[in-house]
Amino acid sequence: MWRGLYAAASGMITETKRTDTIANNLANADTNGFKKDVAVSKEFEPMFIRRINDYDPRTKVTSFKGFSLNGRPPRVGTLGVGASIAEIATDREQGAMKTTGNPLDVAIAGDGFFAVQTDQGVRYTRDGAFVRSSTGQLQNMKGQPVLNAQGRPITIPGDASHIIIGARGEIAVGNPQNDMTYQRVDQLMFVSFGPDRRAILKQGDNLWNPREGAVPEPAEGEIQQGCLEASNANVVMDMVELINNQRIYEAGAKAVTTQDTMLEKAVTEVGRVT
Repeated sequence: MWRGLYAAASGMITETKRTDTIANNLANADTNGFKKDVAVSKEFEPMFIRRINDYDPRTKVTSFKGFSLNGRPPRVGTLGVGASIAEIATDREQGAMKTTGNPLDVAIAGDGFFAVQTDQGVRYTRDGAFVRSSTGQLQNMKGQPVLNAQGRPITIPGDASHIIIGARGEIAVGNPQNDMTYQRVDQLMFVSFGPDRRAILKQGDNLWNPREGAVPEPAEGEIQQGCLEASNANVVMDMVELINNQRIYEAGAKAVTTQDTMLEKAVTEVGRVT
């Protein structure tokens, strides 16, 4: 009974963590470039169950009425002893493209990240909602400088009224007073970290942090100007999964209550001397 109590409780803890993951996905359903998380659960190593006294030669349970299994005790089966969260994996599926018409809005189609300078160092993001500060510096919505291919902040000339950002991050500016002659001024850092999906992990605030030893390389995706990548979280599917998790949690809670009732009866009634 104790084992059943722990197994049910571990299931409740697992579903609580899964619910927190889904809730975070729903909270970021409108976050540009957000990649949803998936809670991957695993079962504890199951136990083999055998009948009691099968190893006692005095009872000879395995030879009752001629029944035997080559002298070995028969197995009742396996017993699960609980579950836990093995990993919070990130789904890298492409998000939908939203057309904004803003020349400083850029989205990534395929693999790749932009680089920004933070207080903790260089971090990476797929959120391409950029703005130009009063000094001409290209920044994200949090005021963090966007970096160029050399790892330095990007500055857009103040007299540039037209900005073009190419598929590989090339930035060119033009001015109607100069017959709209475009001049290349910089290039966005546009990198990926190879096929290893765990080479770069989420940090929070829609930023990604590469693991130690991860080396950035040119990205294979393409940059689309005037667009933003939407979150890949599916609100409808997440709501359905949230309801399902709630039902599983309630089933685990009922199992805990049942186990507790059985323990109470075992203590107060089974062992009572009449």
